[in-house]
Amino acid sequence: MLIAAITVSNQVNAAPSLTHMVQNELGEQVSLNEFEGKVVYVDFWSSWCGPCRKSFPWMNQMHAKYQHQGLAVVAINLDVELSLAQQFLQDFPAEFAVRYDPDSEVARLFALKGMPSSFIFNRQGELVQQHTGFNLDKLEQYEQELVELLQPK
Repeated sequence: MLIAAITVSNQVNAAPSLTHMVQNELGEQVSLNEFEGKVVYVDFWSSWCGPCRKSFPWMNQMHAKYQHQGLAVVAINLDVELSLAQQFLQDFPAEFAVRYDPDSEVARLFALKGMPSSFIFNRQGELVQQHTGFNLDKLEQYEQELVELLQPK
């Protein structure tokens, strides 16, 4: 059996995880581990993505409603030019964490199949759900997935 690994920031990770490094708004490298212990909704987006315009208000709503129960919403932008992301954020402000992956290194490791793509991690940092696209008809399902993970065990 042959196993391939990709090295990113001195870590061997070739799958969706919270160990990957992305950039913050200052261009500094930060780990998604900063959200350790929370239910983490990771959303990959770009300024050109039409469905992303619909997902941002919903993510703001989920963040406001559940952050005190331990939800972290993290939107990772894939635009090469930061100015495109900044313009999008002026039109669709984010009240949650925004990170950047301008070289799409992390996006490749997550093996995105479309835009937006979302990945939900439980409090133990395990990937438990993923979605490609953003379907307004599934908002109740998306929220229920988060609510179930936020329940105290």
